[in-house]
Amino acid sequence: MRPFEYTQAHGLERAALLLRDGGRAIAGGTNLLDLMKLEIETPSELVDINRLPLGGIEAEGDGLRIGALVSNSVCAADERVRRDYPVLSRAILAGATFQLRNKATTGGNLCQRTRCNYFYNIETPCNKRQPGSGCSAIGGFNRIHAVLGASDQCIATYPGDMAVALAALNAVVEIAKPDGRKRSVPVRGFHRLPGDTPDKDNVLEPGEVITAVLLPPPRGGRQIYRKVRDRSSYAFALVSIAAVVRMEGDKIADASLAFGSLAHKPWHDPRIDDLVRGKLPSDALIDQAADLLLEGATGYGANDFKIPLARRTLKAVLREATGAAA
Repeated sequence: MRPFEYTQAHGLERAALLLRDGGRAIAGGTNLLDLMKLEIETPSELVDINRLPLGGIEAEGDGLRIGALVSNSVCAADERVRRDYPVLSRAILAGATFQLRNKATTGGNLCQRTRCNYFYNIETPCNKRQPGSGCSAIGGFNRIHAVLGASDQCIATYPGDMAVALAALNAVVEIAKPDGRKRSVPVRGFHRLPGDTPDKDNVLEPGEVITAVLLPPPRGGRQIYRKVRDRSSYAFALVSIAAVVRMEGDKIADASLAFGSLAHKPWHDPRIDDLVRGKLPSDALIDQAADLLLEGATGYGANDFKIPLARRTLKAVLREATGAAA
């Protein structure tokens, strides 16, 4: 780990100034400190934002406002989250250890970086770590890598669980700008696809600070988070699905589905939601939904299995959410 300055920020304006000048925000540090130890991230200054007033979970209209410094453990255990947004609680509990969840924050979770083996090995080329150096995963060991939304610059995946649930819930990220104003970005648009700039994970600009995540009014219905992984705990997903499905009689009245570990960001395709809405659930309908999801999916050798795995997982989740017989 390289030497760095450490500063505690006591206000948003001060934090924004330090971050705009090249500092890196740190709260729980559950991802950043690992990156610094391996010299993947080498900030000259760490800006501790834990003293900022960004904690607490509060009512926001008919929804909820989750402060950026709320720990994953507190968020998952909150009575309102468990009652009205259980898919979020389940997604958080599916990730990491309880020790990490006690430290990891809502804002930091959204900003975590990929777990690509080549990204973590500074001896190998990686366009995300060093733009223009190449992507070692293309043609290399890419079992955990993307089959959707990738580019010839990067095929890494976004590793988190929480953001997948937030995408299904159509949550919004509240961001403080350096000039004191705020802007709101849907979670579905917060993370970026790699394109020609895979080093840019999200839409945050220098000096901006995540202040909260806003959950819309509860949608009701059945909420499921299904995570397929190599072992039953403490492993990143091979495929994950967050589903919010509301039935009226025998028909699907409303549906929102988001997918993890298939792309560089939590993947949401509104065509799937539109397709199943108002329909009777059936295997034929679910196959159509899977066809839309996997339209243009590309495997790179070791991760080819993810394509049929995503189809089977979607079928299992929709059968469970709609009560359709297997």
